[in-house]
Amino acid sequence: MSARLNEYGQPIGRPLPDWTARPTPARVTLDGRFCRVEPLDADRHTDELYSAYALAADGRDWTYMTVGPFGSRDDYRSHVVAMTQTDDPLHYAVVDLVTGRAVGTLSLMRQDPFDGVVEVGSVAFSTLLKQTPVSTEAQFLLMSYVFDELGYRRYEWKCDSLNAPSRKAALRLGFTFEGIFRQAVVYKGRNRDTAWYSVIDSEWPQVAKALRSWLSPDNFDADGRQQQSLSAVHAAVANSDAQRAL
Repeated sequence: MSARLNEYGQPIGRPLPDWTARPTPARVTLDGRFCRVEPLDADRHTDELYSAYALAADGRDWTYMTVGPFGSRDDYRSHVVAMTQTDDPLHYAVVDLVTGRAVGTLSLMRQDPFDGVVEVGSVAFSTLLKQTPVSTEAQFLLMSYVFDELGYRRYEWKCDSLNAPSRKAALRLGFTFEGIFRQAVVYKGRNRDTAWYSVIDSEWPQVAKALRSWLSPDNFDADGRQQQSLSAVHAAVANSDAQRAL
């Protein structure tokens, strides 16, 4: 495709004549089949979250977080209270519908309504949540809210470049790797080179189709085991869409 040129012969980006600033994320509740994503509340969620995090054998889940691990329930409650008092980041609890208990948190942060950009961050998933359909659905619900309800153009995922599980999770969910920002952050007394990932609005329909297909009841057997991996579903959807485009 040839570049669009301005009156000086310079290449410029495609016009967005109908674009308007988007709403800021709100304290909404998002309901799924496996979980509910709801506004973080210190009174309602602190004890359940602290108990869920305490099931971990050690503190490695907090290595790449800017906070934690927490030595006591009171310390963690103080942290939750502080999280609930900010609009950016805007923190949500993930509630497992089977147990009715909060098992992790995540947030919408670095909100840029004018440009339609937001980042999912502060993802603290307990061992009760990791590698479960609940964790995938929680991410899907928040992505759907941002793209389908708020109408954003770009959804970001950033992490320490050394955080292999986070980088793997981003790719599994359908994010595209964009590069490394060197010496981007100082936290816990050390350097962080930040790995950047994103999904943009033109990619979202295909990503959403794959996530919906993976989360559907047809993809799980009677014991709750997946029939196809999410990576395989992404590949199948991409191939199907490519065939239709021919």
